[in-house]
Amino acid sequence: MADLKASFEAAAAASKTLSERPDNQTLLQLYALYKQGSGGDVEGKRPGFGDMVGRAKYDAWAALKGTGRDDAMQRYIDLVNSLKG
Repeated sequence: MADLKASFEAAAAASKTLSERPDNQTLLQLYALYKQGSGGDVEGKRPGFGDMVGRAKYDAWAALKGTGRDDAMQRYIDLVNSLKG
């Protein structure tokens, strides 16, 4: 577990130094996997129509509801590693 958490934190740091900015869909996937891995299932109300970015982030995170933290962390690590190329 400690190794997974350390790898997850390293991947989070690496995601900020990618040579190319990922497309919006990949950014949403990164956001959702990070939030699920670090905080668990989404909570709170879905943002309204005036907050399109917040709404998209909420929806991406909500789509992962029920995914275990360890699984989300590993998927996040794998995604960041694939983006590093």
